Amino acid sequence: SRTRMTFTAQKCGICFQPPSIVLIYRDNNQDKTRRRIMPVRNFSKFSDCSAAAEQLKNNPRHKAYLEGVSLRQLQKLYSLLRGHLGGESLAESLEKFRQEETIDPEEDMNKLDDKELAKRKSIMDELFEKNRKKKDDPDFVYDIEVEFLQDEKLESCGWDVESDEEF
Repeated sequence: SRTRMTFTAQKCGICFQPPSIVLIYRDNNQDKTRRRIMPVRNFSKFSDCSAAAEQLKNNPRHKAYLEGVSLRQLQKLYSLLRGHLGGESLAESLEKFRQEETIDPEEDMNKLDDKELAKRKSIMDELFEKNRKKKDDPDFVYDIEVEFLQDEKLESCGWDVESDEEF
């Protein structure tokens, strides 16, 4: 049987200012719930969200924490950030993402290039997983949570340091 994960991801969200991915996770060894802030650097409205998501998920410093977070979910967070940097409202970004997430049953998949095909396939896998997992599954991960922190609160945050504080 697989060894128990040391960390269980509970919620994953994005903070726009300063740009960072925020993970709420359970530290199973110490039985504590913690928050991990992962600053997003060198990311612009022209960045590739898939590449950014893969980079973060494979980052040796964050890998163990992000085991329970799907690549699609991270891509979604990055696409919201990208939309925000491009001046979109959150509602617009979410809607755009939702449209990209939808599979068109009429579409001829034979005409797609490999990259688009892989994208459709991962959407279908994700939808299958989503429908298979029920909310009371122990490994059910909430979908996106977007937190807007007020600027004045940030001053005292020391954001660029890596911190896993209890709360």
